[in-house]
Amino acid sequence: MADTCFLGQGFSTLVGLLLLPFGSLAASQIEVTVENFLRVLTGRIPSSTPRSKRLLSDDRSNILIYMTGHGGNGFLKFQDSEEITNIELADAFEQMWQKRRYNELLFIIDTCQGASMYERFYSPNIMALASSQVGEDSLSHQPDPAIGVHLMDRYTFYVLEFLEEINPASQTNMNDLFQVCPKSLCVSTPGHRTDLFQRDPKNVLITDFFGSVRKVEITTETISLQPDSGIMESSYKKDLMDEELMEPLKYAEQLPVAQIIHQKPKLKDWHPPGGFILGLWALIIMVFFKTYGIKHMKFIF
Repeated sequence: MADTCFLGQGFSTLVGLLLLPFGSLAASQIEVTVENFLRVLTGRIPSSTPRSKRLLSDDRSNILIYMTGHGGNGFLKFQDSEEITNIELADAFEQMWQKRRYNELLFIIDTCQGASMYERFYSPNIMALASSQVGEDSLSHQPDPAIGVHLMDRYTFYVLEFLEEINPASQTNMNDLFQVCPKSLCVSTPGHRTDLFQRDPKNVLITDFFGSVRKVEITTETISLQPDSGIMESSYKKDLMDEELMEPLKYAEQLPVAQIIHQKPKLKDWHPPGGFILGLWALIIMVFFKTYGIKHMKFIF
């Protein structure tokens, strides 16, 4: 699998940030690391960062996050050099919710044991899809004999095939997206999680996240664009007062994930297997018969 991550913002047609394995953020030239990815999500980036390199979302934005690559139970690799865990991802989404950086979030992951990546989510308004359950592999599709590798992952292929039929006026809902790659096609068992999402999936249109048109309001009133210095100054002072009165955000201490992952497993107490005990008793009985014969059986029972 290719290490890829896609962030789609708002209601635009898949316009966002594309992370590719060659180590740069497409059109933004940001190195693809776990730290940079989490900083883009949570908005924890330097103030000098231009708008083109930010995730400009608010509490009215629908966010699409699509990830694919090599992974395992509870982690996804970034360029085969580092990993992001399901705990780190869940905490990042909680920070986004607390900072009002999304209205609804759709998370799709195509990797081995993909369902493990959304098990730790606890923030509201998140819908998650995965290409495989815990303990299953996600397989590739479309091998190219010329270069000797597969060109696409199987789950991604069928999702893309489904989305190519969607238009801005489509009434297709999320329940249809759940069914695009059954086990007969994917070989693995795709999964989804909707308990954190406030709306019924059958009432959520695909175009709420894919290929929709931004809604606008039309007014016939004339609006003056000339700034009034008095109004601007009073508004600026009010904003400063609001910032002073606002309580600072507090974040819970993070779990020592690195220590948990690398700590040595606890040694289990040794117990002889059941077959060993039966074999030992059989050996004792054989030695007894060999030594004393059948006539001494009455002294045992």
